[in-house]
Amino acid sequence: MKWDWNAVSDFMPEFWRGLLVTLQILVLGSLLSFTLGLVWTLLMRTPTRWVRWPVGIVTEFVRNTPLLVQLFFLFYVLPEWGLTFSALATGVFAIGLHYSTYTMQVYRAGIEAVPVGQWEAATALNLPRRRTWTAVILPQAIRRVVPALGNYVIAMLKDTPLLMVITVLEMLGRARLFSQQHFQFTEPLTVIGVAFILISFPASLLLRALERRLVR
Repeated sequence: MKWDWNAVSDFMPEFWRGLLVTLQILVLGSLLSFTLGLVWTLLMRTPTRWVRWPVGIVTEFVRNTPLLVQLFFLFYVLPEWGLTFSALATGVFAIGLHYSTYTMQVYRAGIEAVPVGQWEAATALNLPRRRTWTAVILPQAIRRVVPALGNYVIAMLKDTPLLMVITVLEMLGRARLFSQQHFQFTEPLTVIGVAFILISFPASLLLRALERRLVR
């Protein structure tokens, strides 16, 4: 089968539009997952079980159900209850919520890795609880878990094509639409595959370098 460079040229405007949407999903979804993951972690460390139990149930449910099912539920079921959001907003929220249950475990591991002496020193200095967390514990914990959080960013990137099922035209969605309209599948899908490699592989190398730097 002959490679058609004209098809590649025709597809590139659609590719750039899809790439912009993909990066938007990735950035906003990552910020949401990092923030929510930290919130879940701190709530699970509260002494009140009436806080821990609901948070534990919700996060376990989200983590153990497929992202695809969550996308369908948020986009098609919630409007029946009067909650309607754009496809892009729904996708960002779904991917951020889903991965927050994983980043939660990363934060938990980072906090537990902080030496007990740090807690004891904060207590000896009579630091307020909030000051202990913001100035002593979290800076050390987050520094330890940055590489692991970065791995989930790459995982989120590879899951962005799932948003196509709720009409979000990210890179793969644009390629699929172009292919159906022009009956050319090889070129646009190859471009998308190469694009994912060019984004994720350098990011993986960067994370490895960052991990080596942080563990020194």
